[in-house]
Amino acid sequence: MDQIEVAKGVKSPWGAARPVPAPCSLADVMSEQLAKQLDEENTFPTCPEVDAELLASPEGDTDSDLMLAQMLQMQFDREFDSQLRREEKKFNGDSKVSISFENYRMVHPYEESDSSEDEVDWQDTCNDPYRADKPTTTPRKGFTGKGKNITTKHDEVVCGRKNTARMEHFAPEVQVGDGLGMDLKLSNQVYNALKQHCYSEQRRSARLHEKKEHSTAEQAVDPKTRLLMYKMVNAGILDNINGCISTGKESVVFHADGGSMEEKEVPKECVLKVFKTTLNEFKNRDKYIKDDYRFKDRFSKLNPRKVIRLWAEKEMHNLARMKKAGILCPEVVILRKHILVMSFIGQEHVPAPKLKDAMLSSDDMRLAYYQVLDMMQQLYRECKLIHADLSEYNMLWHDRKVWLIDVSQSVEPTHPHGLEFLFRDCRNVSTFFEKAGVADVMNVYELFNAVSGLEISGDNEADFLAQIESLEKMNEDHVQKRSKKTFPTSDEGPPLLQRDYEDI
Repeated sequence: MDQIEVAKGVKSPWGAARPVPAPCSLADVMSEQLAKQLDEENTFPTCPEVDAELLASPEGDTDSDLMLAQMLQMQFDREFDSQLRREEKKFNGDSKVSISFENYRMVHPYEESDSSEDEVDWQDTCNDPYRADKPTTTPRKGFTGKGKNITTKHDEVVCGRKNTARMEHFAPEVQVGDGLGMDLKLSNQVYNALKQHCYSEQRRSARLHEKKEHSTAEQAVDPKTRLLMYKMVNAGILDNINGCISTGKESVVFHADGGSMEEKEVPKECVLKVFKTTLNEFKNRDKYIKDDYRFKDRFSKLNPRKVIRLWAEKEMHNLARMKKAGILCPEVVILRKHILVMSFIGQEHVPAPKLKDAMLSSDDMRLAYYQVLDMMQQLYRECKLIHADLSEYNMLWHDRKVWLIDVSQSVEPTHPHGLEFLFRDCRNVSTFFEKAGVADVMNVYELFNAVSGLEISGDNEADFLAQIESLEKMNEDHVQKRSKKTFPTSDEGPPLLQRDYEDI
């Protein structure tokens, strides 16, 4: 191959080829004298700063692998730096503020200067692939055309097409269609209106998404609540969560199959009462909990979102007190933050109907009335509780019996507005059963006295409520004295407070 190239007059870029040494025997290879001779012949400078002229000369000695590697590395570094300079110039363009790629250059001891004639700078040639196409004659900025055909940037057709093209940058939710294909021309007024509408929809969508992520919506739960429900299933407390069976202003109720727990037995069918984490319904209902002495100290120290957990805890305590007194109500299984797991009132995934929706005969309706009357008296006298939201919507009819639910807002009779809540419950119960056709139903005043044991007389509601407010004021004074451990005598206050002090 070397002979052919020499014959053609082509010089090798790596210098003249040396003759191949004749092969020697193994004995000669093992000879120390031969090894020393070969070492002296192949000696080359080990200094990293090799003479650049020797490397560039075609007659130089290039048998050494190190020498070849250095020459190849030098050539690679030069090409890399040249490409880096082109990219730097392309990146900066005509900008007054430029970015330097100097720190990325390959510093090599044999690199030649930038003015070398051997280096080809494509940026200075007509064949530069990165050079932008520029017109030979640059028109004035904002104008195209000549004479009568001159067009400015404010031309209606030009602006209309530009506005149509800009619609491609709208949010993906906005369906803009193929306006360019139809040669659609939007005026500035229309385009600005669409742009403003797009931004408004994006902000509204972001607000709704954030609200959904941090709150419990209708028949849906936020990610944190969903994680709590999954943990209950993974822990074996629940076998399966089937779906939503009821929604209300304050909570969403799900049906679930019971699992097992070590400390207590889990019912076969359970419900998960998930209190909504939105504050719209709770911010006006703090009167039920802020004056309750059981939670008064804790209520003042909690932020509004943690108050919702307090509602779940309050319902758990109220249900436990009612269950201990023998009142028919759901049995508490476990409480996890704002999720309350209770026993299911119903059968085979079918919840028991509310008293409002139950189709009862006259005898069953009369039976239900006396059951409700007995439960109200038992709730007030034995449990020391007032339901505070008792109506046909919070009573279930199951196995010909009335079951009480939704007692998260229930308060004690010593609450500053407890007697007012009791009067409201009595009015709801009397009105419902009177419309249902129960003959011997008591009116609201008789029912209030029958439940509370008080003997308040009044011909109209205003007088009756005025006496109730006076009793509540006395009640509040007694509570303050009791907090200071100065109890009144037996002849002070109404019979309600006397019974309270006897229990203490």
